[in-house]
Amino acid sequence: MEARKTTKTYSPEVKERAVRMVLEHQGEQASQWAAICSIAAKIGCSGETLRSWVRQRERDDGLREGMTSEVRERLKALERENRELRQTNEILRKASANFAQAELDRRPRT
Repeated sequence: MEARKTTKTYSPEVKERAVRMVLEHQGEQASQWAAICSIAAKIGCSGETLRSWVRQRERDDGLREGMTSEVRERLKALERENRELRQTNEILRKASANFAQAELDRRPRT
């Protein structure tokens, strides 16, 4: 049985437009959440998805505590680099052990 992808991806343009609509129209609704739900229904995403986009925008604009998108991307890049370096170190450690063993096997025994 084939696994299905359960998450839908949205283009950066759609995300940006939806967030902008929430920020522009939240004053016309009873709450920001009401604006989020209304706009989410129009673009076809869940309210929670759109809420997370709005919260990230607020962090990026300095209106809310937390990691900005720029910091988040830098952290991902550093974690990826760290993972790659650990893998490289493991390969080098194993290669070094193999070379050391080969050197021991090559020495004449007296």
